[in-house]
Amino acid sequence: MGLFDAISIAGSGLTAERIRMDVTAENLANADTTRAANGEPYKRQDVLLRQAGSSAFDGVLSGALGQAAGAPAPGTPAEGGVEVAGIATDVTPDQQVYNPGSPDANSQGYVKMPNVSTVTEMTDLISESQGYQSDVTAMQTAKSMFTATLGLLK
Repeated sequence: MGLFDAISIAGSGLTAERIRMDVTAENLANADTTRAANGEPYKRQDVLLRQAGSSAFDGVLSGALGQAAGAPAPGTPAEGGVEVAGIATDVTPDQQVYNPGSPDANSQGYVKMPNVSTVTEMTDLISESQGYQSDVTAMQTAKSMFTATLGLLK
């Protein structure tokens, strides 16, 4: 494992959490959008994450400790972190609200509302914010360790 791999891994987490927060903000902004560009109510979006690289964590850890037969050579970039696999559309059915005065009401007076729950979105936003802060803390810790190491080498 290289010297700056910890910062790289924390950086990938920061990027992923920022994208998650952006999508959550879009969901909240469109919580009352009854007619999107396609004429249907807005559909909630969800970010799909996956492990960056092809190896499992235990393989990387064993390789870093030199216990695996196929341990990576020194200086080989470590695989790790997280990456965005895609943004999926939630298929939860739309809510129907009785509002006969709305221009989007059907013949029975019901309006199709987006499948966005503000409580769920705010909970997700709290989780994403805490994940982002954890990545910042990991990055700051790695930086202070590097600074201390360089101080020892003087």
